[in-house]
Amino acid sequence: MTTTAFTIGEVLNQLKHDFEDISISKIRFLESEGLIYPDRTESGYRKFTGDDVDRLRFILTAQRDHYLPLKVIREQLDRVDVEAGGDAGSNGAGRGAPPADGAASDGRRAAELVQVLESAAGGGDESLLAAPPSAIALSLREFCEATGLDVAEVRALKEFGIVGEREGEPLAFDGDDVLAARAARELLRLGLEPRHLRMYRQFVERELALFEQLTTPLLRQRNPEARRQATRQLEKLSSATGRMKRALLARTLRAYVHGG
Repeated sequence: MTTTAFTIGEVLNQLKHDFEDISISKIRFLESEGLIYPDRTESGYRKFTGDDVDRLRFILTAQRDHYLPLKVIREQLDRVDVEAGGDAGSNGAGRGAPPADGAASDGRRAAELVQVLESAAGGGDESLLAAPPSAIALSLREFCEATGLDVAEVRALKEFGIVGEREGEPLAFDGDDVLAARAARELLRLGLEPRHLRMYRQFVERELALFEQLTTPLLRQRNPEARRQATRQLEKLSSATGRMKRALLARTLRAYVHGG
């Protein structure tokens, strides 16, 4: 059976609709980095299969939606190749040198990070207190790669209490920080500044002070059932206040838009 082959221009046209920033030079760069491995014609032109195009889609999606570095994407592709019965070192994704030391741990951390982001994208129905989003710990560089923020933006968010490093830990940012930073990034791109986001931290602190009045007596009992009761109460409070804020905001915004 003949396998359909595409030129680099045809691949570009297939991907352009979903990935606006894709270019021929970027496809060539990903090949030079060992993430894709198209065949060549006798005259030296690249020819891509459908699998090559799917592989490119995976790489571009991982970069765009999860901000994963190429090192981590390469390690994940190598693992997929091996699980599929190939050899990562000769099947293309890992052509050349083997993954650098630490790639496996980077891959595990990236997988955890993707889980955090996907659970956040799934909505707010999960329990806030049932479990932390993921026990990840990211350095400043990894955190920037994971959230799409630059170093100056992260430092500004830290200054205003939106994200925070953990004392004594060289890998400083956790799953909660990732979720907060992703939300902050959207607000920054919409025109807000880091200093404007400080009010959200203040809102949370005021809400916590109110909740503490109701749940502190239970937590002081220091027995498992009282703690479970306090947790259930906090979940109900957070859910009800969330609905209240949304309803009030919706009413206010409608009045603003419609002028009355």
